[in-house]
Amino acid sequence: MNIATQTLTEHLRQTIWAQSLSAAEMVKVEAACHEQFVPKGGFVCHKGEPLESWIGIIEGLVKINNFSAGGKSVTFAGVPTGGWFGEGSLLKDQARKYDVMALRDTRVARMPRETFEWLLETSLPFNRFLLMQLNERLGQFIGLVENDRTLDIDTRVARCLAAMFNSHLYPGLEKMVHISQEEIGYLSGASRQRANQSLQLLEKEGLLRLDYGGIRVLDLEGLRHFRA
Repeated sequence: MNIATQTLTEHLRQTIWAQSLSAAEMVKVEAACHEQFVPKGGFVCHKGEPLESWIGIIEGLVKINNFSAGGKSVTFAGVPTGGWFGEGSLLKDQARKYDVMALRDTRVARMPRETFEWLLETSLPFNRFLLMQLNERLGQFIGLVENDRTLDIDTRVARCLAAMFNSHLYPGLEKMVHISQEEIGYLSGASRQRANQSLQLLEKEGLLRLDYGGIRVLDLEGLRHFRA
């Protein structure tokens, strides 16, 4: 599968955090970052491994997940093209607390820990970006707890789709989401068949349209407040 439609440099320059860096800072960042290809089903990183980099998704889709004591897989978030993650673990200087798996062929950008820490020490705008990033991430995970404990599957699917439209965490995502029903199932904790039923219901409600190769969101606020 050919997914090389954007270079690593192009991706870096289009990120929110890069917009406020100086030309000299960007030169250093671009020289330090490198790209990795992860095939569908492969691991971007494993729980317990040492933290060596901040990670961005150039193209593709990954899920951040863990396993409960009973062996149940628990998905915390899906990170689509444009998203960056792992800053919390880097700031705490702890081993990674979760696995990250590619749900499709994915190109990953890695910023070395040394470069990440250098930006923290020298760039006030980068620190402001991270503050917003952590605040948005906190809101996302609070919503996840609510979804998992109080919502039915149809509503979880609706909120799962809506959560992908966060202009800070996942900038540039268009209303046509190239995501499969199987991937929606993984992210919302439902089987592919059950996720398909939920999507058909949401389509009947006029909130989205199932198109070839993805899902077109027609009413984002409706998804966010479905059965609220």
